[in-house]
Amino acid sequence: MSTVVVVYKDGETAIGADTLTKYGESKEPAAFTRDYSKIIEVGESLLAFVGHASFGLVLQSYLSSLEELPSLNTRLEVFEMVRKMHPVLKKEYFLVPNDEDCFEGSDVDCLLANSSGIYGIYGMQNVHQYSRFYAFGSGSQYAMGAMHALYKEDFPAKAIADVALTAATTFDDASEGPLEIRGLDDYRL
Repeated sequence: MSTVVVVYKDGETAIGADTLTKYGESKEPAAFTRDYSKIIEVGESLLAFVGHASFGLVLQSYLSSLEELPSLNTRLEVFEMVRKMHPVLKKEYFLVPNDEDCFEGSDVDCLLANSSGIYGIYGMQNVHQYSRFYAFGSGSQYAMGAMHALYKEDFPAKAIADVALTAATTFDDASEGPLEIRGLDDYRL
């Protein structure tokens, strides 16, 4: 899988991801591929995804096909983007949703950061807005523990994201560096 994190602290926002791609037992480290980034620019937002490696290309293709990028400044606006994207993923990208749940899901878990906040987009078409930090992916438990331990200390958002991803890549066999960490300069709650 992967690990992605987002941190907001003292007016600074950082979003980060590991760079490993895995297909079953096979892995593609960043040194052997040019398209290892799991962070996508969506207008003035940054989106980091986990899940199947195809999601990155599918998300980029879908978002670039829109005549106008959606506003992503509230939890509801982020949800509406996800809701409108789902039928397109099924029809044009051949998404095969899991039918065992009460809502049809896309299986795409993403973290989104912009000047209005930090959001978790869940594959079951749910959106949460977070106030401090969050992580998704197979190494998320290690990243969450590291962020929780460091958040009260005197570390900026990018440093907390770096330590969180370092913990994930150290202890999770499906996450590996190098790490990609990007910041937003104008984030305000």
